[in-house]
Amino acid sequence: MSQPQQEPGYTPPDTSLLNAEHVARYRETEGRVGHEWNGATCLLLTTTGRISGQERETPLIYAPDGYDYIVVASKGGAPEHPNWYLNLIAHPDITVQVLADRFPAVAREAVGEEYQRAWDLAAARWPNYNVYTQRTERRIPVVILSRRSR
Repeated sequence: MSQPQQEPGYTPPDTSLLNAEHVARYRETEGRVGHEWNGATCLLLTTTGRISGQERETPLIYAPDGYDYIVVASKGGAPEHPNWYLNLIAHPDITVQVLADRFPAVAREAVGEEYQRAWDLAAARWPNYNVYTQRTERRIPVVILSRRSR
């Protein structure tokens, strides 16, 4: 049986640390395990479920941008948006954890010229984002997470 052909520019990630296990390890080690993942940096995003009203935690690759954090709602290039993105559109007040630092934040979608600049910063951290655009017809949202003032 032949191997599936790999997409140009795509690097298959090590998936030994995913989802709930990624969240648990990140939390219990204050990010010492899980912050660095496949050469990229990850944060934990806590959203409020748009239907359930319950908190949902998701590990996401991020790119720092000054005091803000950029995340991409790629879902690997799937045709639909990820649930965490739909949740934060409904409830933009969120919680973010970067390493041991856990803080309230607000999310907003990057628009206009800001979108391309933020996309470029994120894709520099995770080049697979550029491949994901070839897998879907939707415009993949880029989200800016900004720390709330205390």
